[in-house]
Amino acid sequence: MRDSWLRFWDRPHAIYANDRHRQVHYVRIADDILSVLPAHAGLRVLDFGCGDAREAARVAAWTERLFLYDAAPSVRTRLIETFRDTPKLTVLDDEGLSGMPDGSVDVITVSSVIQYIDRVDLPAILLVFRRLLADDGMLVIADVIPPEAGLIADVRALLSTGARHGFLLAAIGSLGAMLFSDYRRIRRQIGLSTYGDHEFGELLSTAGFAVDRLDRNFGFNPRRRTYVARPRLTSITAAAQVPEQGDHHSAATDQGRP
Repeated sequence: MRDSWLRFWDRPHAIYANDRHRQVHYVRIADDILSVLPAHAGLRVLDFGCGDAREAARVAAWTERLFLYDAAPSVRTRLIETFRDTPKLTVLDDEGLSGMPDGSVDVITVSSVIQYIDRVDLPAILLVFRRLLADDGMLVIADVIPPEAGLIADVRALLSTGARHGFLLAAIGSLGAMLFSDYRRIRRQIGLSTYGDHEFGELLSTAGFAVDRLDRNFGFNPRRRTYVARPRLTSITAAAQVPEQGDHHSAATDQGRP
């Protein structure tokens, strides 16, 4: 994650209009994660860049083990306190994440994170995901911003979500506050990382994945995109040279949750 963005997420911020907005967001993300989890026993899931993950206990209940990781130390501290007594849930720090064995998780979810990672750092992170995933595992990367989706799309998504979930006035007020916020300043200065379908598919392919795009995005912004990637049965070293083989599966075939 870019240092400026990491510092932003590591300190108090007003990215959510109010607590209702925050709760609605995490309920929706948990629902979206549950909708794509395969239904089999012993499921091991890593939520990478999870934020406060308010609904993580609900996701953990469907797994053998849910691992939560966030790059911001203050977020990890809150996660440890919140989920101290939650069965089947482990909060990872940087050392814990890097020490996970190869092929040790079945599903990795990454929601609204990629835009804050420097483009030059993403290929190495994708290789980490490939190492951690079991050969029949699944990587879900959500809320990827295409180049043509700008700030207006974000504003529309916030207002429509506020109107639908009862915090419209707070959402309008937060837009005004955003004009003078660190978020707007950092976004203007260093921007967000954006990817088209072809470029993102190539990055995943080089890391050893076969990839499909879901027909809907996680969360409330329909202009952003969600991708489902599965390890190809080729070595990571050869991935860049070997043409993509095998079937591209739709995530809908693996939906095992209501």
